[in-house]
Amino acid sequence: MAAIPRKALADVRQIAARRTAPIVLELDLTVDPLEGVPGDPVTLALAHRRTTLRDLVEALRHATEDPRVSVVVAHIGAAGTPLARIQEIRAAIADFRAAGGTAIAYADTFGEFGGGTGPYYLACAFDEIWLAPSGDCGLTGLGMETPFLRGALDRLGVAVEIGQRYEYKNAVNTLVERDFTPAHLEAVSRIIESSSEQVVAGIAEGRRMPADRVRRLIDLGPLAGTVALDAGLIDRLGYRDEVYAAARERVRRSSAGGGSPAAGAADADLAPTADTDLAAGAPGDGAGGAEPVLMYATAYRRLAERREKSPVRRVATLTARGPGAFFLRETSPAPERHADPGSVAGRAGSPDGAATGDAQGVPLAPSVTAPHRDPRRSVVALIHGTGQVILGQGSPGPFASPVLAAEATAAALRAAARDEDVAAAVFRVNSPGGSYVASDLVRREAERFRASGRPLVVSMGDVAASGGYFVSLAADLIVANPGTLTGSIGVFAGKQVVRELLDKVGVGFGAVAEGEHALMMSPRRPFTAGEREKLEEFLDRVYADFVDKVAAARRLTREQVHELARGRVWTGADAHAHGLVDELGGLTDALRLAWTRAGLPEGDTPRVRLAPKPSVLERVRTPKSSEDRGAAAAARPGILAGGLAALLGAGAGLGGSGAFGGAGGLFASAGLGGSGAFGGAGGFGGFAAGWGPWAPLAARLGLPVGGPLMMPPLGRIG
Repeated sequence: MAAIPRKALADVRQIAARRTAPIVLELDLTVDPLEGVPGDPVTLALAHRRTTLRDLVEALRHATEDPRVSVVVAHIGAAGTPLARIQEIRAAIADFRAAGGTAIAYADTFGEFGGGTGPYYLACAFDEIWLAPSGDCGLTGLGMETPFLRGALDRLGVAVEIGQRYEYKNAVNTLVERDFTPAHLEAVSRIIESSSEQVVAGIAEGRRMPADRVRRLIDLGPLAGTVALDAGLIDRLGYRDEVYAAARERVRRSSAGGGSPAAGAADADLAPTADTDLAAGAPGDGAGGAEPVLMYATAYRRLAERREKSPVRRVATLTARGPGAFFLRETSPAPERHADPGSVAGRAGSPDGAATGDAQGVPLAPSVTAPHRDPRRSVVALIHGTGQVILGQGSPGPFASPVLAAEATAAALRAAARDEDVAAAVFRVNSPGGSYVASDLVRREAERFRASGRPLVVSMGDVAASGGYFVSLAADLIVANPGTLTGSIGVFAGKQVVRELLDKVGVGFGAVAEGEHALMMSPRRPFTAGEREKLEEFLDRVYADFVDKVAAARRLTREQVHELARGRVWTGADAHAHGLVDELGGLTDALRLAWTRAGLPEGDTPRVRLAPKPSVLERVRTPKSSEDRGAAAAARPGILAGGLAALLGAGAGLGGSGAFGGAGGLFASAGLGGSGAFGGAGGFGGFAAGWGPWAPLAARLGLPVGGPLMMPPLGRIG
């Protein structure tokens, strides 16, 4: 009987030792980390096991303040991670190392006989690079291939009728040219040149060698692991077990010496609490030589955030907010709480707290609530805009691609403006563009958010171009990574005419219409002279509006913007040099800038709240109104809608009508609004639909996905 208490006591001691043991933080970089937040519960559940970019960055931020974490080990693979996303991770690793931590990168191979430049560039941000003895160092440089389909379309009997503004808006070249035009070649060459400059500079800094030597080694690649070791490109050859053994030994030595990545950096808020699984004790205090604990970034981030949100702090916050905070419903804005008349928020609202408009006359909804500016409760709202810009709510579900839906994004901005805890917002844009109207609606809601007296900072992800740049124009600041693809200030529109193809396969169509231009977007016939004139008017109008709004937002003349526009895509570094973005940096930098611009203490770590973050009930119930917080998470028209629409041929390849299905698909009848399965070019067959769930495949093939404000398909850089 005495053995049972002794065993139980031993188990308790073992658990206690693990709770105070040092941690080896693991980063799984063999797959591309997710960007954004899934909009429906099914996709959210399916993505639960996938690491997100924010998981990685936030875990590393917590690690810089946690004396238990002295070593980070990353398993790097050929994940196809975009350059800008790599730079976000590199910046977080640099911050961890600056706090005194050690970062070790391990790869089975940097591309098996080539194709490993991106993963190797990421690895160069670490203190040590390990490579499996059988692996290669595929440091071969950057390249991009663009397909041209004109020959194939001619053979199929597909004619392309399209217009663009201007020569650099080369999405149409994929369909109408057989090779690069001079402007197309110039733009793509500069993108590769700028990206290569960034990669070479990062490798040279990380490996402490001249840039010219890096370029010579790139020209010699791919290299065997032993050759890469002799050239100084890697530090050690070893298998995974050897890497982890070395990491654990380094942690043990650090623990024995009482070292930590940020000794004394942890503040009182990071003290251990009763509900936490992460104690904040130093590795040598009470650890008793405990074995280091391996922990993935996602798990570590969850536990670190639980530690920060102690029960005492949570109860104090809820008490300060009043009893309404304990319920699922949003609390009504208190009419007596409004900003000081001398503040920005006070100037934006009326004396009774009902906001009317800002200095530029932007009207505000009466439900807008001024921020209270209490540093203890203030947060930065993080709003994700990921995917093609479309009208409406989108088609959420596991079979649909992520989209930047205008109505859902606008609802998120409105919800943030109603939350008195929100002192500022960061709009994370990761979009190649899409619908012109949808882009303008989102831009307008961003203006209205700023008119509530709160700063708005845009953080550009891998790509924020064309419509993705348009939605960013209302921000106080635009922050982009050097490798972000942005700009593409231009427009294109048109259709493919598949009459000859239909004749070849024996498909005939009858058409009945009332109205001069009722069948304007029909893929069964070319434009008439009047319809072509309408197309040119549309292109001129949209381009002029785009350029004028950029000129006003960026404080440039129309002529200056036109020189930078004309549809040209820029890297973030070049866009910054030309004044199209304000700062170079990642999401962490944008959050910090939003926090300080809101007048909150500069030394504090910004508190971030996803917006919207509705309750489970709000996700499933019908929103009470478009002002309801649940409106930003409403799931319509259904999980299967996007996939079924694509299977029925409703996807449009160019925005107006698709080369492989037309405005409503080969088997769809004409709709009331023109051609299209569900009401013409503005429905499933219009600019907004694109390729639906097949958009990623279409983009890889170089096909333009839908929308007149769409970045040209550049292909993967690698």
